[in-house]
Amino acid sequence: MSPPNRREPYAAFRYANFRSYTFGVFFAEIGEQMVRVAVGYEIFQRTHSPLALGFIGLSIWLPIFIFTLPGGAVADRYNRKAIVLACSLLFVLCAVGLALAPRASNPVAVMYGLLFMTGLTRAFNDPARRSLLPQLVPRQQFTNAITWSSNVFQVGSVAGPALGGMLYSVIGYSNNCLLVAAAELVFFGGILAIRQVPVDYKGDPVGLKSLQTGLKFVWKTKLILATITMDLFVVLLGGATAMLPAYADDVLHCGAAGYGWLQAAQSLGAFVASMLIAHRAPMKKAGSALLWAVAGFGAATVIFGVSRWFWLSFAMLVVAGALDLISVIVRSTLVQVLTPDSMRGRVNAVSAIFISSSNELGGFESGVAAHFLGLVPSVALGGVGSIIVVLAVIRIWPEVARLGPLHQVQKRLAPRRRDLKSRRGH
Repeated sequence: MSPPNRREPYAAFRYANFRSYTFGVFFAEIGEQMVRVAVGYEIFQRTHSPLALGFIGLSIWLPIFIFTLPGGAVADRYNRKAIVLACSLLFVLCAVGLALAPRASNPVAVMYGLLFMTGLTRAFNDPARRSLLPQLVPRQQFTNAITWSSNVFQVGSVAGPALGGMLYSVIGYSNNCLLVAAAELVFFGGILAIRQVPVDYKGDPVGLKSLQTGLKFVWKTKLILATITMDLFVVLLGGATAMLPAYADDVLHCGAAGYGWLQAAQSLGAFVASMLIAHRAPMKKAGSALLWAVAGFGAATVIFGVSRWFWLSFAMLVVAGALDLISVIVRSTLVQVLTPDSMRGRVNAVSAIFISSSNELGGFESGVAAHFLGLVPSVALGGVGSIIVVLAVIRIWPEVARLGPLHQVQKRLAPRRRDLKSRRGH
């Protein structure tokens, strides 16, 4: 197996299934970001409360936390493509419901309820969708596929918030949500076009034992545990995106269009970083790069928190997004490479809980912190907390700093897996 190199930066796109997958993900991410912008700004306009913005994250996180482990067990037991298609149709219904929410007597409560349903759908969609990706390319192209999947994801994340912010001003909240439903239908078509790769779904029957298996695997695999734990606490403390509507109105005074660009800034940085990574040789010291990137993310968050100048704030979010992309690639590659296919649903479910906890629960934490500490101090202190988390990870899991090239993780793992199989044969 030859390691991926800069002469083959587009290797994953040789496979039609991967092309269909990334095409669909692009539109799905545009839709998800558009609805996030529209709902966030609409709720803030109705309540003018940072705490109300925090409840958006809580509404999405709660069902993800409760149901994602069962969702991962389902992904290991049943057809992953079929699960993703069914969830896509449920996302369409939620988007239509959000479009009609302003007609209700209590629109904000209805929006929270529909966001809860969105989180419930994600609990089953995310493990299946992440576990579907490794079935679309050969193992030696995992890192390249994850890089480009992240790249396409980030392009959608740039276009979605910018479109959402601008369209909110032009066509209004409800029409914005209807466009989201249309984008989700395009995602449905992209997944439908995938020619199903034969997979023998040998996951344990869905039950308590099956759920425990995924948790035990993550606990014993220290590199996975360390990277997803660091991501959890860094974004939980340092994530500023949930407070962007309040920053746009009360600190930077840039309105809905400016808010859309602020929301897109991190994804713009991640897109630029992913293009550079895709066209360069693999990271020789992935562990060191990861730790420095996360520390830099915290520092950028501190500067964003205290800034009063729109373009400096925008630039810091771009930097934070570029550095966060390094964490995404390292963490995602480790999860996919170190996990047997029969357990990918459950392990991706554990990872999804950590990620959703950092993103969605982090939004709730940011709202509560802003309510009690003030908007600016809460964000700046969160960035400081992110740097402290990096120091703690270095102390608790020193093997992270020693992590070398990601493609060599596969080589080191192969003999270990053969030994395990031979022992089972005896």
